[in-house]
Amino acid sequence: MIQTPRDAVLAALRHTQGPTVPYNLMLSPPAEDLLRRHYGVEDLQAELGLHLYLYGCRGKPLYAAPDRYGPTITDEFGVVWSTSHIDRGYPVSHPLTAPSLAGYDFPAAEDPGRWEGVAEASARYPDQFRLAVIGDLWERAHFLRGLDGILCDAVAEPDFAHELLGRICAYNLQTLDRLAAFSPDGVFISDDYGFQDRLMVRPETWRAVVLPHLRVLLQAARQRGLVTMLHSCGNVADIVPDLIAEGLDILHPIQPEAMDIARLKREYGRDITFCGGISTQKLLPFGTPQQVRDEVRRTLEIMGQGGGYIAEPGITVQADVPLGNLVALVETLRGAA
Repeated sequence: MIQTPRDAVLAALRHTQGPTVPYNLMLSPPAEDLLRRHYGVEDLQAELGLHLYLYGCRGKPLYAAPDRYGPTITDEFGVVWSTSHIDRGYPVSHPLTAPSLAGYDFPAAEDPGRWEGVAEASARYPDQFRLAVIGDLWERAHFLRGLDGILCDAVAEPDFAHELLGRICAYNLQTLDRLAAFSPDGVFISDDYGFQDRLMVRPETWRAVVLPHLRVLLQAARQRGLVTMLHSCGNVADIVPDLIAEGLDILHPIQPEAMDIARLKREYGRDITFCGGISTQKLLPFGTPQQVRDEVRRTLEIMGQGGGYIAEPGITVQADVPLGNLVALVETLRGAA
């Protein structure tokens, strides 16, 4: 019998179709503020009944407002980011200007400042499925080298690419070791491998350069009995079989603008749990509330068949989504539960 949000997620992972389709939302500050004011609450996690709860170490604030931090902010890796009131900004300066780690020092994974408040955060929402965010891999390399730089490195400087990804992986393993002590249900790895229409690199390049390091993280989590959830925007259809072969449990956020999510469900839905799939590029900002309700119901029907699905928008809900569509999304998801 499904009693808690955590139970619903565990049922989805077992590919059991129960009365509840678990769901989650990731919200930009403007979207979060709209919903807080609409529902008259501060704690949206509890109010909306979200089934997933993500927490992790301190670092650069995900959404760093200019009036608090200035026009840029430097993260613990030395990457300089623009700041923004509406989204997380973007890297404007990268510390690794050449394919070399000479003179570069990685931050300390055990820095006490990273761990302030983590114990308290890990204990919140015990009835929800708790995911510890252990960091990024290819995406962190992109931040350190710039996207053009790491794309070139993957082909022209593979030894350096392996060295860099290996160091990032080691940092994440240290983080995983420490976070595992707080007994999460699983780990969340944030990475981006896809453009809108294809992988950033050829599938064989991804398999040669990125996969060995991702494998280490997945195996380390599995050895600790933790569920694994991987975030990758874009079209990653070519490597879904690889991710299944490596034992990945949940793939997020399966953007419907980039991939045929119904085909993913048909071909791979028995072997992996999908999370996401609701259009954030078209439906949520530009549809009507009724169109949102209809499309969300259709997605739940297709993707939820036989379990193995957690409903969520195809990426963080942005400032361009009107309140009426946000409420239609939330209420349709809650009505399906």
